[in-house]
Amino acid sequence: MCLALPAEVTELLGDDMARVSLDGVGKEISIALVPDVVVGDYVILHVGYALSKLDKAEAEKTLALFAEAGLTSDAAQ
Repeated sequence: MCLALPAEVTELLGDDMARVSLDGVGKEISIALVPDVVVGDYVILHVGYALSKLDKAEAEKTLALFAEAGLTSDAAQ
């Protein structure tokens, strides 16, 4: 089973890399597979790679469901 999570891009690092925030934790990921990523975008993250962009409202709904299920520390704001 695979799990991909929504993560917010907080910084572009160059060389197709970015920093994202995932439940308050910063992580460096590859954005090589997703063109035109900008700070503030949400991406679907799987094993260190952004797979696609995700609409902010949909990302927040998904994160709220994860929080409700006790899988994250608290709901998206």
